[in-house]
Amino acid sequence: MITNKSKDEVVSENIWEKIEVENTNDDLLPFLLTIPLQKLAYYSALKKGYDIDKPRNLAKSVTVE
Repeated sequence: MITNKSKDEVVSENIWEKIEVENTNDDLLPFLLTIPLQKLAYYSALKKGYDIDKPRNLAKSVTVE
């Protein structure tokens, strides 16, 4: 679970890990939540054995002459 720090306690058996970001303005919260999500995507791709530096379908949006 990725959330902001709050006094509310969330209890569920489906939560394996809890990542908390600092409390901030609600308009800025999506930017702070992006950082742990990118790290999650990076380490998930590493664990699955994907090449991090060459994502699939990148050539469709970036052309090399």
